[in-house]
Amino acid sequence: MNGASREALASARERFNALTDHTSVDAVKLAEELAAVTALLDREVSLRRVLTDPAQGGEARAQLAERLLGGQVGEATLDLVTGMVRSRWSRSRDLPDAIEELAFSADLVAAQRDDRLDDVEDELFRFGRIVASSAELRRALTDRNASAAAKTELLRTLLGGRVNPVTERLVIRLVAQPRGRSLEAGLDALSKLAAARRDRMVAVVTSAVPLSEGQRQRLGAALAELYGRQIHLNLDVDPEVCGGVRVRIGDEVINGTIADRLEEAARRMAG
Repeated sequence: MNGASREALASARERFNALTDHTSVDAVKLAEELAAVTALLDREVSLRRVLTDPAQGGEARAQLAERLLGGQVGEATLDLVTGMVRSRWSRSRDLPDAIEELAFSADLVAAQRDDRLDDVEDELFRFGRIVASSAELRRALTDRNASAAAKTELLRTLLGGRVNPVTERLVIRLVAQPRGRSLEAGLDALSKLAAARRDRMVAVVTSAVPLSEGQRQRLGAALAELYGRQIHLNLDVDPEVCGGVRVRIGDEVINGTIADRLEEAARRMAG
């Protein structure tokens, strides 16, 4: 998001955090209602444009949203959405995108309250690896001719009882309502949101063999010192690494594998 939309989203995040700091707010209900509002604005393009029309005053837009949603959603959801509608947005599309982010964040708040946020982060990462390794599963989950209900049923069969309920809800929403993005991009965005709940960065660590608990702790401590913030490790195993580890944080890759060192030595010899 750019310009006004970035500022509007920042304000919405602040209101969201202030609201969900109170445990009396039902985070699961908030997530479901915000997701429903996102779907409504995706369907009703004209409504989305009216609610973001800069020619209309912010208070007038908020009153319209309140008339439409009042009695349909809870007070917490209504407070967030009307506040967002009062803000100025660079593009009408940015409003439902921001509301969807808060919907995902609300589910992550529910996991955090249960002290299960780490589990959800790990399960999202593992699900992404499963999808990446199975072309058949990926086709089934991204098939445009398959109904959302069919995809949801498939995911419930695969995940039901095997992962945290928050993980299941997040993945189902992501697959059933892709909103024009790839499954991989959606999972990556969820991973970053989960990390942000603890103000952490996510590092994808690839090694030839599983790291021991001691190795994980030492690597996490070293990366935290390097980046000045807590790092969540998503661990992957790739026998072709040959030894050592490869760490990816955002767009930055730290190579420390035998294979990488051999390739570098070969390049130097060839030069």
